[in-house]
Amino acid sequence: MKRSLALLAMLPVLLAVRVVDAGDADFKSGVFDPPSAAPDFELQGSNGSPVVLSKFRGQVVALAFGFSYCQRVCPVTLANLSEVFKKLGAAATDVQVIFVSVDPDRDTLPVLGAYARGFAKQIDGLSGPPNGLAALTRRYRVLYRVTKDSPGHPYEVMHSNSVFFFDRSGRARLVTTSTDDVAGITDDVKRLLD
Repeated sequence: MKRSLALLAMLPVLLAVRVVDAGDADFKSGVFDPPSAAPDFELQGSNGSPVVLSKFRGQVVALAFGFSYCQRVCPVTLANLSEVFKKLGAAATDVQVIFVSVDPDRDTLPVLGAYARGFAKQIDGLSGPPNGLAALTRRYRVLYRVTKDSPGHPYEVMHSNSVFFFDRSGRARLVTTSTDDVAGITDDVKRLLD
């Protein structure tokens, strides 16, 4: 199933990399053309240890942004990705999902860890100081906004819902704004594993 450029034009993309029609490469997700080295980053993992993207070389990595109090997009995204793990079977050990919280004030490391691991053991929640999070989201052109409680306005978090996929050598290969096509994403991940 081809994704149209009109749909992909709204995706946040890495640096100056353009996203092309995925059907040309038989991927279901949007394809980075050309594949681009993923900007590295360091945040804190849910176990309190520093996590750098480059430590996952040799694995396929999915990078998603969200927050644990999210009631719609985030739980659906992580549930769909956990279904991908089930479909991959033994190959799932070579896949890692990194879920970066855009709401570090509420997503303490224990909260984030329990939330992420509640979906699958291959999902790790990451958090960091506001300046580290801002630098990371700028690099990946992910938009987010946190509006704290104020009189007449409840606490609110908004964010882009893109999921980025990196191949075993750490290159950005795919991006999607929906994980609803679990079979298609599973096929894409299998191709990246091969």
